[in-house]
Amino acid sequence: MSQPTTTSRRTGGVVPVLAFAGIVVAVMQTLLVPVIKDLPELLDTAPSNATWVMTSTLLAGAVSTPIMGRLGDLAGKRRMLLASLAIMVIGSLICGFTDQLLVMIVGRALQGFAMGAIPLGIGLMRDMLPREKLGSAMALMSSSIGVGGGLALPVAALVAQHADWHALFFGAAGLGVVSMILTLAFVPESPLRAQGSFDYAGAFGLSAGLVLFLLPITKGSDWGWSSGTTLGLFGAALVVLVLWGVMELRLKAPLVDLRTTARREVLLTNLASIMVGVAFYAISLVLPQLLQLPSATGYGLGQSMVVAGLCVAPLGLTMMFTAPVYARLSATFGPKVTLILGMLIIAIGYGAGLGLMSAPWQTIIISVVVGAGIGLAYSSLPALIIGAVDASETGAATGLNTLMRSIGTSVSSAVIGMVLANTANHVGGVAIPTMHGFRVSFLIATAAVAMGVVLALFLPKRKVAVVQLRASSEEEANLARAEEALAHFRGQVVDPAGMPVTHAKVTLIDRRGRQAGAALTDHEGRYSLAVPAGGSYVLAATAAGHAPRASAATHHGEDRAVHVDLALEAVAVPQP
Repeated sequence: MSQPTTTSRRTGGVVPVLAFAGIVVAVMQTLLVPVIKDLPELLDTAPSNATWVMTSTLLAGAVSTPIMGRLGDLAGKRRMLLASLAIMVIGSLICGFTDQLLVMIVGRALQGFAMGAIPLGIGLMRDMLPREKLGSAMALMSSSIGVGGGLALPVAALVAQHADWHALFFGAAGLGVVSMILTLAFVPESPLRAQGSFDYAGAFGLSAGLVLFLLPITKGSDWGWSSGTTLGLFGAALVVLVLWGVMELRLKAPLVDLRTTARREVLLTNLASIMVGVAFYAISLVLPQLLQLPSATGYGLGQSMVVAGLCVAPLGLTMMFTAPVYARLSATFGPKVTLILGMLIIAIGYGAGLGLMSAPWQTIIISVVVGAGIGLAYSSLPALIIGAVDASETGAATGLNTLMRSIGTSVSSAVIGMVLANTANHVGGVAIPTMHGFRVSFLIATAAVAMGVVLALFLPKRKVAVVQLRASSEEEANLARAEEALAHFRGQVVDPAGMPVTHAKVTLIDRRGRQAGAALTDHEGRYSLAVPAGGSYVLAATAAGHAPRASAATHHGEDRAVHVDLALEAVAVPQP
């Protein structure tokens, strides 16, 4: 047996460290929300120019997310996670030292590269964690974007009220550095790699198409939705994305495998993700404005910026608390059911919100209910995607799914912003949103999740997700079935003392980097994996409390078993 290819590192802290990275990304996105209305004055520019500070982050995040995911599959997910965080830190420092609009836009665009941390973190979890822990871990990672946003909003508001607004960027840079240090100390690199080279032409084409598509969505209200610029960019986006798709279908190693993306489960999940993204952002646009409008309007709640942030904070906290609930529900009913349940809860929250807008405590109720629904829905999405793609495609596939959510939030921002602007009352040259506009916005969010439910109903039923989270007797049954195959790898997973490691995940990876099989060890640490054909493989083993190991092995395809034992070292203190 060849030497393992991975190093002995601590794995017990993988989940909290990766979830913290997701929270840092959310903080980066949210930190300017309390000062959006003041940006023109702070940057000494027109309001239409100041919006580029937010738009640049959105565009950079949308472009970088699938690209970083694919680079993670090829070069290492941990490596690209660190790169994403490092670029965010650089962008944060640039913003912290400038009052110039163009420099600020550049810095904010660099911050947007952190968006790739979410799919990279989910990919690392899939590669390292045992199956019984994977569901709740992915749920926590997927929900971290809401958790960070909910917690950051009141803190950012407090900082903006009592300190120089540049302190927001220095705080984000500090969190980024902490996240990088924790990642280096506690997150080992994944042994899984996809084969092939990076598709530079595909990356450029996708980037151009996304920018051409998202730019008129975010700026359409300023330019006019029927203006030549808006319509021209939409048309150009259509042409570029179609040409990009034709090119990707002809490549052996494309940036995005469109054939995989076109599978019913992947396609419907991505479309449902857009709907959930629309619903997620609606509450963030409506409630803070309602809470801060003066009570003299007759419907405004007259609260400070900090109190408004505290009232919306339960949205993120509830998303965090639903992660363990999701794991139990998904293990019993499957991620399809939890996705539908989550969207139904979101619809209930928005429906109740149509009549619960007359007191701050009522907005907290809305935040809690909608947060619970979004937590369940967001937690289900990566599980559905991962269940439909090979392990070597995890980064790119989850990156694309994260992009779909971002498109949903962009559409939500544009549509609801247009609704609030068109229904506003103009008093002394100032546009004041109306209660009618708020209610129409909630109805739009409800309609979006209703459409998402319809899409989810057509998802295929997956019984595998239930089997994967069960243990004991079913593992032995799987082992017996694999033993019946004449050509297979088999062996035992043991610890340094030679004791068997139960419930360890052993993954068979072919020479193209694709998963060819997976199994859990039984009560004696035994595994058996059928071999599809002769050739070179990698056997990767992971287990709770142990460092992951990967070992090369060769099967010549004869009707026999090749015995390969795998030794997992216990968790060790990380080396400085």
